[in-house]
Order: sequence, then structure tokens, then C-alpha cells
Amino acid sequence: MPDPPQGTPTPWSYLFIRFLFKFVLKIFYGTIVVENVDLIPPRGTPCIVCANHSNSLTDALLLVTSIPYRKRNLLRLTAKATQFGKKTFTSWLIESAGTVPIKRRKDYGDGVVDNTNVMQHLMEALEFGDAVCLFPEGMSRYHPTIAPLKTGVARLVSDVLSRNRHNPDFEIDVLTCSITYMHRQHFRSDVLVTFHPPMKFTPKTNPELLDPVNYDEIRGLTAKLQQQLSSGTLDAPSWRLIRIAKLAASMYAPLGTTMSLGDYVRVVRTFLEAFKLAESPRVEPLSDGEAPEQVMREDRKIIELGNDLKEYQAQLSRWGIKDDRIRRPLRRRVVVYRICVRLVWSLFLFTISLPGLLLWLPIFLTTFIAVHQFKRTGPVWDTYDEIAQYKLTYGLVSFVCVYLAALLLTLPAVLLTAVGVPAAMWMSLRWTEDAVSAGRALVSLARLLWIGEPALRDVRARRAELHRRVMDLAVRTLGLPAEPETYFAEAGGTEKGRVRGRWASKAKYFSVRRRRKRDWNETLRLYDVDYPTDEH
Repeated sequence: MPDPPQGTPTPWSYLFIRFLFKFVLKIFYGTIVVENVDLIPPRGTPCIVCANHSNSLTDALLLVTSIPYRKRNLLRLTAKATQFGKKTFTSWLIESAGTVPIKRRKDYGDGVVDNTNVMQHLMEALEFGDAVCLFPEGMSRYHPTIAPLKTGVARLVSDVLSRNRHNPDFEIDVLTCSITYMHRQHFRSDVLVTFHPPMKFTPKTNPELLDPVNYDEIRGLTAKLQQQLSSGTLDAPSWRLIRIAKLAASMYAPLGTTMSLGDYVRVVRTFLEAFKLAESPRVEPLSDGEAPEQVMREDRKIIELGNDLKEYQAQLSRWGIKDDRIRRPLRRRVVVYRICVRLVWSLFLFTISLPGLLLWLPIFLTTFIAVHQFKRTGPVWDTYDEIAQYKLTYGLVSFVCVYLAALLLTLPAVLLTAVGVPAAMWMSLRWTEDAVSAGRALVSLARLLWIGEPALRDVRARRAELHRRVMDLAVRTLGLPAEPETYFAEAGGTEKGRVRGRWASKAKYFSVRRRRKRDWNETLRLYDVDYPTDEH
């Protein structure tokens, strides 16, 4: 018997790019949590990796760096053909990684689009045991919802099985992956990458996918892929629903609850699905024992809660504070004391960060100018999905220039500079993160003094009623734990996005490795980042 395929050997350029962008992504994003790596099919198993596509080239880089080398030799990527053959760093990057160009009908107007050779190349790669990455939405989109999937993945599975129908045990896996960005384009935000159980297909067990195939089977498989992708991320028809779902989640599991990023996303998604279902027309039959009037009454309660949460969030946004400031009332002298502490701590951290921030300055200026120019090329929905890509590429190139310049200017002590410059830049970044957080808290506390106790007292009473209704929805309707702060402290695995160990969590405020975030929506900004309005 011939040896089973082991896939294409890993080219050095792929290893280099993987190492390079694993480093860059860990700098750009504060926390990258990868779930269910054990579900990735082993090396040599033909595998199609499918993911939602909301952040352009960054999605592909995340997948490449999230799949360990011990699992797969390489992940063969696909990209729109218009990105090939250009004299740009992005074009070189795509071509060096062994990416396969795919022609999109929208890029060629009335011209003929023929991907026959591309599909032939992908089928041969799969038969050789490679993993191929496809984004079945067809294009990157800055939208709150996953677009209806194209049928290309299902048709590729059918074609590969049909080509190997003589081998009934030939197996091809489809591995879906949900990518959830807290704020995809913002520096030091967080990302969740969740792999789902792979779908396995063989000519023996799936004869319905062999030629000639009923197209209903193709559509059915595509619908399963859509459901699996949606089940692991925030998929909503509007930004408004994501906002109120996140607010409901923060009221249910308040700031400081020890939750993993995965747990947090799943709690937000649970509330999101409840609000979506309540606003959607009922097309499926009701389950046994459910009276239509009872269901309609429950839907109205959820819709009313969503509207009240929206109004409450709008009030918080006008004041520029978070729900946690309303949840925990503070005496005026305590607020003043904390303002003084935050001011001293923020100034101290910014002061010790200054030498390293001077090295960061050319990088920040370069990326700011590049992104500012790019935003002017189109509307939010057509450009914001590529901002992270621009920041990553321009940030990387400018970092290399700063690093080489530092080495040239300190030639007598080049060995010391080679290590000292990256270390100084990293430590200044970490100090700046904590300084910005302290500054953000200072501004929020100052606003509490400006708002005044009478107005805060009224909002606290309003919040108490909202909290009661959120907990009723969470526990009685959605089946979430009644004591989230206790439950999530024990659940969710060891990766909490914070430093580990008793000493680190109790005694040591500062962690070199990463910031101990209390809020997964935090970014390196002095203000809270919001989503665009639904008009965009």
C-alpha cells in the first residue's frame, strides 16, 4: 500500500511569515485566545478550513498563526486575484505564503470569470493531504452579521469526493472556525478564535454528494456551515442588538467577573440570540406546551427590555461613563481620593514610558497617516474591514525601519541595542496600557462629580430595575447560572486573559506579559470604543 499523504512540505517563506506575523499580531492585539486546537485534523488529512470574514487579510493571518505546526505543515490560503502581481508589501506577502488567486465576478464587471484551473489546483492540494483555507462569505465585510455563504465549499467537497469515488474510505474534513473581534481595527483589543468539530465526508458515507449531485444537498451542506460559523461568534442584523447584548451581559456578569474571553463571548451571544429571536417573525412551529399568547408575551417583554437597555446605554454614553460606575456608588470623598491616586499613577507610568514611546512615535505616525488616507477612499462599510491590515503592514515596516536605525546609530553597542530596543518598546507599551487605563478611570470618576448625586441616584434606581429584569431573563428564560461571579471563577479553563498564579493575581499589580483586563471591551484609548451607527 502507498504511504498516506503527509501534505506539502512547509516552505521556509511560510515559516518566516508565520513567525513574523505571530509576533506582529501579539503586539497589535492585547489577547488572542484560541479554543479547541485539539479538534484540528492531523497532518495529512485533506481539510478545508472555513471562517467568517470580517477583517480582510488579518483573518487569514490569524488562522495561519492559530494552527500549530505540529498539526499541519501549512495552511494554503486563497485571496482575490486583484491583490496579486502588484509592487506592494501586501502583494509580496500574499504570494510568498503560497496563496492561490481566486477571481471574483464583482472585480471583472462584464468580463468572463474562469476559476477552473484554481479549483483544479485546490483539489490536487487536498488529495495530497493539504489544508486549504476558504472564506465562504466571498468577501470581507465590516458588518455585524455573517453574509449568506456561497456554495463553493460544498461544491469543492462534492468534486473531491467524486474524483475519489473509487476509494470509498477517502476522507475529507471541513473545519469551521469562528473569529470574534472585540474591536477588530483597534490597537490592543482582543480576539477569540474558536474551532468547531470538523465535518467528515467519505464516498462511502456521503454518496449523496457524488456526481451527479442534487443541488439541494449542496445548499443543505452550506446551511450547516453557516449555522456552525454563526454559533461561535456575534452574528446580528444590527449593531444596536450587539450593543444591548453586551450591556445585558455586563449587567449579568459585572465588571471584574473572572471570565475567559470565550465565556464572555458566549454569554453575550446568548443574550443576542434572545433579542434577535424576540424581534424576528415566528416561522417555525412552537414546541409542545407553548401557547402562542405566552410566547408573544415573552417576546414583548424581551423587546421592551432591549429598548430600555438602549435608552440606558444612551444616557451612559452622554455622560461618558460605564455601567459599573452606576452599579457601585461611591462617596464624594472616595471619588476625590481615587482621582488623586489615578492621577499620580497615570503620570508616573507615562513618565517612565516616555523613552520607549519616542521609539513608538514614528510607527504611530506612519500608521495614523496611512489609515487616515485609506479611510477617505470609501464609506465605513467598505473600508473599516481593512484598517487592521493597514495598521499591521505599515506598523511592521515602520518598526523594522526604527529598529535598523537604532542599530546603525549605536554601532559600538549594537548587541546591547539589538535586545534593549525591543525590550524598551515592549515595557513602554505595557506601562502605557496601564497609564491609559488609569487615565480613563480618572476621567470617568471626574464625570461622576460633574453629574452630581441627585442625577446618579435616579439612574441607580433605574439600573436596579433593569438589573432585576436582566437577571430574570438570564436565569429563568436563558438558563444561565444564577451566580455568575462564582460560576465563571471556576469555569472556563485556565486561560482567563490575565496573569496566572496566586502571587500574580493577588499581590502583583503589573504583569510584563499582558495587561490584566477587567473589561474585554478595553482598547488603548482614553475613551470607550463604540460600534458605528446602523446607518453606516
